[in-house]
Amino acid sequence: MTRKGREITVRVMEVTGGHDIGHILVFGELGPNPLVRLHSRCLYGDVLGSQDCDCRAELELALDMIQAEGAGVLVYLEQEGRGAGLIVKAQGLRLSEESGVDTFTSYRMLGVDIDSRSYEHAAESLRTGLDLTAVRLLTNNPDKVEALRTVGLAVEVIALGTRPSSERAQRYMEAKRLHAGHLFRRHPP
Repeated sequence: MTRKGREITVRVMEVTGGHDIGHILVFGELGPNPLVRLHSRCLYGDVLGSQDCDCRAELELALDMIQAEGAGVLVYLEQEGRGAGLIVKAQGLRLSEESGVDTFTSYRMLGVDIDSRSYEHAAESLRTGLDLTAVRLLTNNPDKVEALRTVGLAVEVIALGTRPSSERAQRYMEAKRLHAGHLFRRHPP
């Protein structure tokens, strides 16, 4: 495929467990310790270009890094709304807007888990489906790191330093840090 004016080969596979869980996109020829991004679908950010989260910015940065290296893996997971689905996500966003709370708190107010995503199928796919033993994981999320280590993968964490594109995105990134322990690499001013 051609992306940002440069060609890169891509293979597509299902995540262990089926296409309803997600897909693996393998770019280029993988070496022994490839760049890997686990990314949960975010229709608002990935497709609609919402500036209220950092999802699209993280995906773009990860793909830029993979393309610059000439190889890597994107595991695109069907886990919209931190696993709660698009409808609950929309309800949580509306409640957040009306009440002034972050979406983690709005999910609690709706009686929904703040994050019900699972990364075990993705981890297993990397280990057995791609026969990897070590990865450089492009993430700020400690749950992703733990899932990969649990299946025996050696993980080097590369935090994604993106700039918030709006005040809402800044608040969301701070909520992810406070409620879910996300680590954010500092970027220069």
